[in-house]
Amino acid sequence: MVMFMKNRSELREIIITVLYQIYLLNETDIKYDVNALIKEQLEVENSFVNESIEGVIAHQEEITTLANHYLKDWTMDRLNKVDQAILSLGIYELQYTDTPSVVSINEAIELSKKYSDEAVTKMINGVLDKIYHEEEK
Repeated sequence: MVMFMKNRSELREIIITVLYQIYLLNETDIKYDVNALIKEQLEVENSFVNESIEGVIAHQEEITTLANHYLKDWTMDRLNKVDQAILSLGIYELQYTDTPSVVSINEAIELSKKYSDEAVTKMINGVLDKIYHEEEK
């Protein structure tokens, strides 16, 4: 069996896939094991994936509050689950990790371009940009 390392962009796709599943399962009150969801998506354990998912879950309330503060005429719960996952990961990376801000924002925009429409991509970019500039102050 040939194993290849995924790059961070590919790992972020796995993270948003797992977060998407978690958001759906939370809505239906179905019990789940986060580690089992990760294993379904990733054959080799990866600390970046595990820490990111655990971090988003641990800080979801703060992430949602921050997102809602900067979303114009929207709230996090009105976004579809994929967009929630992308925005949550972007905010998590900006607020709680050492990932350079420009990388966090760019990665979220690229994911949004792949999985959402242009309006949502602009909105995600706007929210992350505002958070970034507030943190700079």
